[in-house]
Amino acid sequence: MKTEINGLQLAYEDAGKGFPVVLLHGWGGRAESFRPVIDRLSGRHRVLAPDLPGFGESPPPPGDWGVADYAEAVLRFMERLDLSKVHLIGHSFGGRIGIYLAAHHPERLEKMVLVDAAGIRPRRGWRYYARVYAFKTLRAAVERLPGGRKEAWLERLYTRFGSKDYRDAGPMRRVMVRVVNEDLRPLLSRIPVPTLLIWGEEDRDTPLWMAKIMEREIPDAGLVVLSGAGHFSYLDRFRDFCMIVERFFEG
Repeated sequence: MKTEINGLQLAYEDAGKGFPVVLLHGWGGRAESFRPVIDRLSGRHRVLAPDLPGFGESPPPPGDWGVADYAEAVLRFMERLDLSKVHLIGHSFGGRIGIYLAAHHPERLEKMVLVDAAGIRPRRGWRYYARVYAFKTLRAAVERLPGGRKEAWLERLYTRFGSKDYRDAGPMRRVMVRVVNEDLRPLLSRIPVPTLLIWGEEDRDTPLWMAKIMEREIPDAGLVVLSGAGHFSYLDRFRDFCMIVERFFEG
C-alpha cells in the first residue's frame, strides 16, 4: 500500500484488526524486515509498518532529514490513517524515532517497545577521532580536484574510511551522518510512556550498556535481555520476542 505525506509517497504494510501497532524498522531496512512479527502480531492487532523515507519502496526525503523530521513523517502517517493513539515498536534507527516521539508527543503512544535501539552516543577511543580527522582532511583536499577526478577519489575515500552502512547509504549519506550524530540521551528522562526494552545480549551495534542507560533514565522502563541474540534480537529469538511483546501490550 502507499499513501502521500506532504507530497512524499510512503509505502507501508497494513494487516490485522485491533488496537494499532506501528513498527519502525532500522537503518537500511524496510517494512519487510518485520515480516514474521507482522504476521504474528496481526492475529491480535492492526499492524502498520511503513517503509521510512529513503528505504524500501519509499523515495528519499526532500533534504537532509534528522530524527525530528522522521518523527514528524510518522505523525503525519498516523494522521493520514486516522490513528489517534498506537503501540509503537522501534528497532535500532526506528528506536531513535520512537524515543523522539515518546518525549515530544507522548499522548500519541499507549506503550512503546525499543528493540536494540540507537540514540545513545557510542564510546569512542582516540583511534576513532584520528581516523575521522584523517578522513576530513583528505576529503577537503579531494574537494578541490576537477569534477570527474573528484567523484572517483571521494568514492575511494568512502570505501576506505566509511562503515558498511555509510558506504551503502548512497544518496542517504548526509542523512545518515546527521542522524547518527544526534544524541537522544537528554530526551530519555522526559518519556512518560510505559517502555519495554528488548535487547540482544550479543548486540555489537548498539551494545547492552546502552540499554542499561535507557532503563535507568526512562522513568517507566523495564529491560529484557535475550541471551544468544544479536542486533536483530527480534529475529534471533523470535518466539520469545513475540510472547514478551504480546504480554506487555495486553498487561
